[in-house]
Amino acid sequence: MEIGVSVLPHFPKDTTDRNRTSPFAFTGNKFEFRMVGSAFSIGGPNIVLNTIVAESLRQFADSLEKSKNFNGDIAALVKKTISEHKRIIFNGNNYAEEWVIEAQKRGLSNLKTTVDALPEFISKKSIELFTKHHVFTETELHSRYEILMEAYCKTINIEALTMVDMVKRDIIPACVDYQKDLTKLLTQKKALGYYDSSLEENLIGNISKLSASLLTKLSALESALLETKEGDIAAHARFYREKVFTAMQELRLDVDGLETLVAKKYWPFPTYGQMLFSVI
Repeated sequence: MEIGVSVLPHFPKDTTDRNRTSPFAFTGNKFEFRMVGSAFSIGGPNIVLNTIVAESLRQFADSLEKSKNFNGDIAALVKKTISEHKRIIFNGNNYAEEWVIEAQKRGLSNLKTTVDALPEFISKKSIELFTKHHVFTETELHSRYEILMEAYCKTINIEALTMVDMVKRDIIPACVDYQKDLTKLLTQKKALGYYDSSLEENLIGNISKLSASLLTKLSALESALLETKEGDIAAHARFYREKVFTAMQELRLDVDGLETLVAKKYWPFPTYGQMLFSVI
């Protein structure tokens, strides 16, 4: 049967790039996927996306192949599909808290971390989807899941050890050297008796306070790295996310605070401004 154009729904096409914050931005005649991390291969997400599209097209084909009224059935199918899935469409700022709140109202999942997201790869519906289309066997899915979880744990472990090394070898010596020179200047001013030394006293006090906190948080991170990790790979990954990564974030706060106080010539690392805009 020939398809009558008049009965098909009309979708206006927007030729502008109207939503750069969307993971799947609609740009007139196509969707653009923008959520792959800089260190992540495009291969994995493409496999998942293509399998999802294949399943959607299979469902459409099964519905329409035996149709007696193609035009009417396709119009009904489009209407039904949009009605059932329109809750995923959001044209606001996907980076804003507004969307987090709205997504929760719509009953959408919000998997914030790798540890939360990866178990979905081996959920019942994921296994059924990939095995049905002969993309992965159940064994292959579990294998990839464990490899990705293990890689996550190893990456956090390496980054945490690197952070400990940077703090011990570079940040702490820089803070000590700066405080030493400030203390020397403060002593000289007080010896003269008539100079205001409030600036030096304030700086030494703030750096000393942050340095003490830095030492406490450094010890907490080292202790977390030495803890015994028991259980399966999921428990192992949760440990790194909840204990090690959290300790890293806490330590980072003090390092960032010290960076704003320690003089440039003492600080061992370039600032973001230097890395991004300096030509030297």
